[in-house]
Amino acid sequence: MKKHLLALVITIVSASASANTCPDILKFMKRKLNSQETVNLCDEYQGKALLIVNTASYCGFTPQFEGLEAMYEEYKAKDFAILGFPSHDFNQEADDEGKTAELCELTYGVKFPMFEPISVKGDDVDPLYKMLAKATGEAPSWNFNKYLVSKEGQILKHYGSKVTPSDEGLREDVEAAIKQ
Repeated sequence: MKKHLLALVITIVSASASANTCPDILKFMKRKLNSQETVNLCDEYQGKALLIVNTASYCGFTPQFEGLEAMYEEYKAKDFAILGFPSHDFNQEADDEGKTAELCELTYGVKFPMFEPISVKGDDVDPLYKMLAKATGEAPSWNFNKYLVSKEGQILKHYGSKVTPSDEGLREDVEAAIKQ
């Protein structure tokens, strides 16, 4: 009995210590797009460099999905992920998550993780985006803003909508974050 109790205490302490090492930027549970499945960002993405992007289905920048997917495919084996968050804050996102998922998957072949629609600005801003904006001094001014996060969970840089996934500076920064 004492051995089982000791094992339980060690398990609880280890889990608690692990949770304490998780960077604040990953201490969120997010629901996958068009799904009931939730993801613990810390469990899934701790130790990976991240590019976090607010997306929209009906925007002039929507074709960036193609470049983002190409970047994801190129670097995903090197501890890198892109996290997409649809937002209707700029009135260019479908009201139906199924339509958003369909556009991402069928039109652009998106395989990088896409999550539930969230607010990225204003009074209802999601806590994740509040943290990103505070750290960089830049809230999204439109769709397809990008935030680069280091493997240690440090928010490194903000990129506006016009910075495409093929932008040389962005790619150099992603590669540097991966190598850290």
